[in-house]
Amino acid sequence: MQEDSATARDRRLDLEADCGQCFGLCCVALPFTRSADFAIDKDAGKPCPNLRTDSRCGIHTELRQKGFTGCTVYDCFGAGQKVSQITFGGQDWRAGTGERARQMFDVFPVVRQLHELLRYLEEALTLPAAQPLHADLRHALDDTERLTRRTPEELGELDVGAHRQQVNVLLLRTSELMRAGVGRGKKKDRRGADLVGARLKGADLRGADLRGAYLIAADLTGADLRGADLIGADLRDTDLTDADLTGAFFLTQPQLNAARGSAGTKLPGSLTRPGHWSAQH
Repeated sequence: MQEDSATARDRRLDLEADCGQCFGLCCVALPFTRSADFAIDKDAGKPCPNLRTDSRCGIHTELRQKGFTGCTVYDCFGAGQKVSQITFGGQDWRAGTGERARQMFDVFPVVRQLHELLRYLEEALTLPAAQPLHADLRHALDDTERLTRRTPEELGELDVGAHRQQVNVLLLRTSELMRAGVGRGKKKDRRGADLVGARLKGADLRGADLRGAYLIAADLTGADLRGADLIGADLRDTDLTDADLTGAFFLTQPQLNAARGSAGTKLPGSLTRPGHWSAQH
């Protein structure tokens, strides 16, 4: 039995970033390194100079032009408002003690990892091929959600890596079930592969395992990625012009935002075509 649609919809809302309910945690807690993604260096726990006193970004509409592309491809999956409004009960890091602020900054990345897992588990529960695992997936989702609601002290001591490994076993089994019925012949195992700058124009990657693959600046123009597993794949500057990602799974909006594409790129129905793609073609 698949998850009730109303329940799934509520979970999706919880996993969407609501910056109006957050205290700009990603702009303070996380470090920046001067690069193609960020115009400046910034230490963890230090507010970005573009962060306004109302916790909004002062250059939000000009991030790409100002050299902060990395901000446009980041998503907390709703962890920001969870930590701000639930874990710390609506207490702004500016108003508390320095120790309390540091605790908030330490907890935020932990909850963000848990919310990312929730995002994948939620998607897995919508996949018909994964039906044999739905009971286990729901159990893992409930356990992960409970972890996100622990106290700051408990979250600070949580071995989130161990929990990720447990959930990953289920996600791997989900991937195997999903890819089993896609394409013909031996499935392409590109898990963790170094495909930086690879020329894969028109490649048949149906049902491929691209988990954690490095596809930075790769040419996937017109490639067939139907039913491919893209969890954790690095798609920064990947050319997805006219590629077919229909049925690709564990693909997130931040990954798409980091790539290049066109009006001819076919996407899973749950994802949105990035606005900057239209400016590229």
